[in-house]
Amino acid sequence: MSGFPGSPRLVKGAIVGIDPFNPLASIISFQYNPDTMTRQIEAQTTRSDDGDRGEALRLKGAPVETISLDVEIDATDQLEQANPLAVSSGIYPQLSALEMLVYPKSSLVIANTILLAVGTIEIIPPAAPFTLFIWGPQRVLPVRISTFSITEEAYDVNLNPTRARVQLGLRVLSYNDLPITHPGYALFLAHQVAKETMATLNTVGNASASGSLSFSGGVSTGM
Repeated sequence: MSGFPGSPRLVKGAIVGIDPFNPLASIISFQYNPDTMTRQIEAQTTRSDDGDRGEALRLKGAPVETISLDVEIDATDQLEQANPLAVSSGIYPQLSALEMLVYPKSSLVIANTILLAVGTIEIIPPAAPFTLFIWGPQRVLPVRISTFSITEEAYDVNLNPTRARVQLGLRVLSYNDLPITHPGYALFLAHQVAKETMATLNTVGNASASGSLSFSGGVSTGM
């Protein structure tokens, strides 16, 4: 049954993994958007507790932001529709796509093993996929998965998981973390510019509503 034609289209959150060695990006769209998301923001200041008072307000870069959320994955609807992938594997493919964001590629592991076997002294650790956390048009963020917990809650007859809850901890990567040539550098900078625009809109809206004058070294109101 189709929904009400005037109802807003639901935008689903997602995590996307982009691997330069694989032209097909790994897209994990949230089946159900989490009801809550916790964001912790830690300012990066230059002043220590015993530092110069003149440095108290200086910032050395973007704050460190961490995001934690719970994602639910359920194959019930797909099983009712006899989806071939869900029938044969449950939600194992979705869980695998998430887990591969924190695994090195097996081909690189094999290549490094061969290099070690032939006496190569220095081996460069494999890089994780370039991972994006997408939460609406205002928040498309480069992230690193820092914590990962899966609670499997139901299985099919072949012990494939059919329902699970995934707890994700994400560390947002800013221009402090990435080289200027990395696409995530420009992406985070664009995110900050959009955030600054939103903050300005809020300030203008509040000033118009309260009738207050601009702040210039002192407090002044329209009263």
